[in-house]
Amino acid sequence: MLSTTRSAQTDATPGESATGLPGESATGLPGESATGLPGESATGLPGATYACTLSQQPGSASCTIAINVNVQPQSDPNTPAASIPGWHPADLQSAYALPSTRPGQLVAIVDAYDNPNAEADLGVYRAAFGLPSCTTANGCFRKVNERGSSSQLPAANVGWGEEIALDLDMVSAACPNCSILLVETDSASLDDLGTGVDIAVALGARAVSNSYYAPEWSTERNEDAHYRHPGVPITASSGDTGAPSYPAASSSVVAVGGTTLSHNGAWNDVPWKYAGRGCSAYGARPAWQPDAGCSGKRATVDFSVVADPQTGVAMFDAEAGGWLVAGGTSVGAPLVAAAYALAGNGGSAALAYAHPTSFRDVPAGGFDLNVGLGALQGVGGL
Repeated sequence: MLSTTRSAQTDATPGESATGLPGESATGLPGESATGLPGESATGLPGATYACTLSQQPGSASCTIAINVNVQPQSDPNTPAASIPGWHPADLQSAYALPSTRPGQLVAIVDAYDNPNAEADLGVYRAAFGLPSCTTANGCFRKVNERGSSSQLPAANVGWGEEIALDLDMVSAACPNCSILLVETDSASLDDLGTGVDIAVALGARAVSNSYYAPEWSTERNEDAHYRHPGVPITASSGDTGAPSYPAASSSVVAVGGTTLSHNGAWNDVPWKYAGRGCSAYGARPAWQPDAGCSGKRATVDFSVVADPQTGVAMFDAEAGGWLVAGGTSVGAPLVAAAYALAGNGGSAALAYAHPTSFRDVPAGGFDLNVGLGALQGVGGL
């Protein structure tokens, strides 16, 4: 599962088998119990670690990146592309039929706290895969705080720093010609993160990615205004605990779920069992979404892309060890935001539902709670 020249084989990360994740059986994965899903601690997901521990404080978010621990980090930034594990940009472009040679637009990434090495790490990733340079100096990259200033950035945070690195790489993979605005908020509160979304749009972003999630709480809809920007697609990860979360529960966002991605002559997505999904407890079902048995509430996945860290993507974060294989629904929000920038339509989730054939139905049967409309297939529905 390395590059397009290598992915024609039956792809698997070390320890993976045809039946699924290491140690998987019909009864569940190691670490899973009747009392909760893996992922409720920083080390809870079998075969992977989460960079952020899930916060139980109402209105406080956690990042959604999961690092595959079956693949050892490679510290050399000059590692040849053929030796870098994980899906490469060309793989993702092929898997999801992305017209990645198109001119890009400005894509914003909103995350909490600062990654001081964000631009440098981004440079390593783009150089390794032959993508055009994206720097502050050439005007492609800009980093600001939630007030839009490039000075007085928030405190650094290692976990959220990994999230930032992944998000930058995924925008680059999907849309190499897009410029990138990184908005770093003061904290992981939804108030601050929502403010970051508002400033991203004010600074000209044409799509905004949000790779974070919070357990639903009773007053969450007070935050919806931050995600309501007609003409600017706002993507949100669906979370990594197999349950609904916010902001994916808001009908103002495009909620991106997760799959396990493989290639054996053709690309194949199947639902990833830990991707956030289900019926919102508080958000009403929008008119454009089919009834999925949610009793008038919103289903919290619109469509999906790869999220399983055991079939994860290549990323670079020097502080975290260098080249890593990553997953979590963190992959989807920035990748899909960049796909919206390639489409250039200012589309919304409603547009996707009007073009269901633009998604690969996985599994067959139409819209469902696990993967929504299915896996992204081109930008016709964006």
